[in-house]
Amino acid sequence: MIKIIDCGSQLTQNIARRVREMGVYAEITSFKTPASEVRTRDLEGIIISGGQFSVYDPGAPIYEREVLELGVPVLGICYGQQSIAHLLGGKVVSTPNREYGRTKVFRKKSSNLLGFQEDSFNVWMSHGDIVERVPEGFEVIARSENGHIAAMQNISRRIYAVQFHPEVDHTNHGREILAAFLNICNAKRNWDPAMQYEKIVEQIKAQVEGKVGVGGISGGVDSSVASVLVGRVAGKDYHPIFVDNGLLRLNEAEQVKNSLEPFGLNVRYVDAEKRFLEKLKGITDPDQKRKIIGHEFIAVFEEQARGIENASYLVQGTLYPDVIESVPVYGSSSKIKRHHNVGGLPEKMGLGVVEPFRQLFKDEVRKIGERLRLPKEVVWRHPFPGPGLGIRIIGDVTERKLDIVRKADAIFIEELKKRDLYYEISQAFAGLLGGNAVGVMGDEGTYQAIVGLRAVVTNDFMTADWYHFNPEDLTAISNRIVNEVKGVNRTFYDTSQKPPATIEWE
Repeated sequence: MIKIIDCGSQLTQNIARRVREMGVYAEITSFKTPASEVRTRDLEGIIISGGQFSVYDPGAPIYEREVLELGVPVLGICYGQQSIAHLLGGKVVSTPNREYGRTKVFRKKSSNLLGFQEDSFNVWMSHGDIVERVPEGFEVIARSENGHIAAMQNISRRIYAVQFHPEVDHTNHGREILAAFLNICNAKRNWDPAMQYEKIVEQIKAQVEGKVGVGGISGGVDSSVASVLVGRVAGKDYHPIFVDNGLLRLNEAEQVKNSLEPFGLNVRYVDAEKRFLEKLKGITDPDQKRKIIGHEFIAVFEEQARGIENASYLVQGTLYPDVIESVPVYGSSSKIKRHHNVGGLPEKMGLGVVEPFRQLFKDEVRKIGERLRLPKEVVWRHPFPGPGLGIRIIGDVTERKLDIVRKADAIFIEELKKRDLYYEISQAFAGLLGGNAVGVMGDEGTYQAIVGLRAVVTNDFMTADWYHFNPEDLTAISNRIVNEVKGVNRTFYDTSQKPPATIEWE
């Protein structure tokens, strides 16, 4: 096992995911964890995560120095490099010449950590502080194009550190660097998420057998796999609830029914469109829209759940990244997500919470979904936000705007599938940009809506790049939308990366 010391980075989960991808189990622990608890019998190495802090900040996440003296290899990443230098007698300073985003790095000395051929390569940086002087016994193995120390090592103590982020896709050779560290650790590559199936089923049995429960189901992979698993254990005593909030895609409720029908789930379908649209009338602020949709969902769900006699537990498809992004579970990570799942409902109704995938990533859940033989269109369906089309319409939400977005999005997805592009793309959607634009149709002037198209490729959804369409494909998609969706006279394609943008617009 590799233990990852969480110092507050939003990418901490990404490090764990990369390590697991390579067949090595990774577990995250807070920087507050005593060294004596970090050290376990199966510990093979330690990775110190990045973070948004300076080592000199009041309350900065400083772990015990003894963590670096447990006799296993250590890899520091970003803030991890700075904290290692700080704890071991090096010098960390703030620099006006900060490095953010893509940066070129030059190898200065051979190292098992940087075992590839290129002496220069691009990495993803995100820092304001730098290591100005390495601790005694360390040597600099790479510098950035600005001359900053980009990597250092102490071979005899088996401590390595890099200023950049090898865990993101934007760093060239990032996976090779992490794999090289695992080799230095002699880590056993015996982690297989599909093998977690039996363990998860046993955990579910312990929590739900002989009890009545409820759960939210959306048709996405997380909630669908969770519901199928729980349904196999609890049978008709488990009641998944599907809430149609009026913000779904074209024919989505019917598609979900069809895809789940073979599994014999006892799904309750609730049509609450009028309630949601009434609450959203005239609301333009994205945060307010999210809160209204979230609160109304909880209200509808609670009404349905209270109608199920003796319900004692709630199933949620919570994933590992949801945990870190919803609340700072490990005591240091910044809060980004403003709501997830059904908020405080379990406490309000006195329900126990069943979260089978709380320690898994989406790709690991997909492997379990494939083992359960869920349809490919469910297992590999593009993510869809909880607030639905409400946050894919910039401005207020109306029936007319929803009609436009549904039709435009359906055309977009249909064309992607027809051109065998859908499964190459991680997430794609059409939305409405704010305001109208002038145009000409049939020799007449128009002033109509603007459809925005978004398609990204990513392995982790923490960083993402826009999908590079062939111009002919994008032209055909745009032409279909303008020609077939009444009230639209132009489209835009979003070519923003994450970061600095997010995948959704609101």
